[in-house]
Amino acid sequence: MSIHLSYFNRNNTLISNSKINTGRNPVVELTYGATDYLIPAYGPTRLIFNLNLQPLIDKVNDTIIFSGSLSSVTHTLVMRNSASFDESLLNGKMPSQKRRASSFDLNLFRIPKTSGSTGNVQYWDEGVGYDYTDYSKNRNSNYSVIYPLVIKDDNAFSTTPSNWFNAQTLSGWTEPGIYNNKNEGKVNYSGLTIIDTQHFEFGNEDVSFNMTNEINAILSGSTTSYSGWGIAYPPSYENATGLTESYSVGFFSRHTQTFYEPYLLTTYNDLIKDDRNNFVKNRVNKLYLYVTDEDSYSNLDNNPIVNIFDNDGVVVGASNLSTKLITKGVYQVSVPNVFSGRTTPMVFTDVWSGMTLNGITLPNVENEFVLYDVNNRIKTGTKTTESETYNFDFYNIMQGEKILNTDVRKIGVIIKKAYSTSELLTNIKGFYRVYVKEGETQVQVQDWTEFNRTPNEYYFNFDTRDKIPNKYFVDLKVQIAGEITTYKKQLHFFIVNKK
Repeated sequence: MSIHLSYFNRNNTLISNSKINTGRNPVVELTYGATDYLIPAYGPTRLIFNLNLQPLIDKVNDTIIFSGSLSSVTHTLVMRNSASFDESLLNGKMPSQKRRASSFDLNLFRIPKTSGSTGNVQYWDEGVGYDYTDYSKNRNSNYSVIYPLVIKDDNAFSTTPSNWFNAQTLSGWTEPGIYNNKNEGKVNYSGLTIIDTQHFEFGNEDVSFNMTNEINAILSGSTTSYSGWGIAYPPSYENATGLTESYSVGFFSRHTQTFYEPYLLTTYNDLIKDDRNNFVKNRVNKLYLYVTDEDSYSNLDNNPIVNIFDNDGVVVGASNLSTKLITKGVYQVSVPNVFSGRTTPMVFTDVWSGMTLNGITLPNVENEFVLYDVNNRIKTGTKTTESETYNFDFYNIMQGEKILNTDVRKIGVIIKKAYSTSELLTNIKGFYRVYVKEGETQVQVQDWTEFNRTPNEYYFNFDTRDKIPNKYFVDLKVQIAGEITTYKKQLHFFIVNKK
């Protein structure tokens, strides 16, 4: 299992009936409710954003993510709540007199075309604004500061698009605010494509929208024209009457100076669990073929066929087995449970055939595996098994190494029993987790993920190209005999920008 992170390439907050642009503000504020006490006074706000999906599309085109298995690929939009660090902020008020919202819903929607689901794509610009107020005009007002501000021109304030009325300088939205929340306009809420809805109980939760179907439609080519997405309160909140306060929730935008830049988290299954060294009776086992061309993984022109042989010929039930591509250059065959009556240990041969690469016919590949009895893995007795501790070595990376954010590293993990320099473990279940630290807070980058297991190594791939420069830590976890042991900070490294 691997991950890919796709980041925003633009975002902006549309302010109801206003030309103010805050595209460069590090925090997105989504607001609804009364406007009488707001400084300045305005109605509901809506976030719009777009994603840089090209690196993800490139991985699909290069079959790092196999397009034939998109059904197992998931996508989640993640935005960090700006109030998630301090519970004392719950139900509090902001300097602008807005109360922090709680018990509300947010919708994720696709930005519609000029006629809703038809027409032209509505392309838009992020803008160069930052502030909600033009302080160059209001420097002597009551809600600025006690002493007059000396500001000749507020470069942080802008009314250039995008904003509530305009997508770009020479093009307006078909409907101000993108859609009409009372279904009385040219583009209405009822015609939107709602991707997901999330409920926020306390108001300090992070955004976690499921975009799986939406993004997979783009990766498969069934959705070809779009200009981004938006997040807003449902009309029942935006149109609510009788409220005496304005309510707001904030999330970090792509311009945050923290690690909490919003992103799309893509997870895809490229896990390799090769059973060649642990091929056991009475279960389905998996074998793999690894194809390289001049040390680079390469795909065959077609999937090979596998036959399993013993000394008497092809094993009944294990002939002409189909294979599937797992990731670039790696093919998997699932060998059915057809060995129940066999004695163990016994040697078998797996023959991979029907292979061509760039039109060139390749010879068959013959490998061997040994069939073991399942009882070899089962221990019985009057005493419990003793706990084990482990040591770890890494290769293809050094402790504290500074890695350019252009690298894709295959990080090998050697697992050994503690206090032993020679006893390597080859048949255990190992996991890794990647995170950074913001103060004392661990910010997860990749959740617990199982190592790839081949006949000769454990490893995981780490793509630095979609990671923010920072110091990264890796925890390891070993699961054996029902016991799970975690080993903290076994590896650390730095990702740095290429200059």
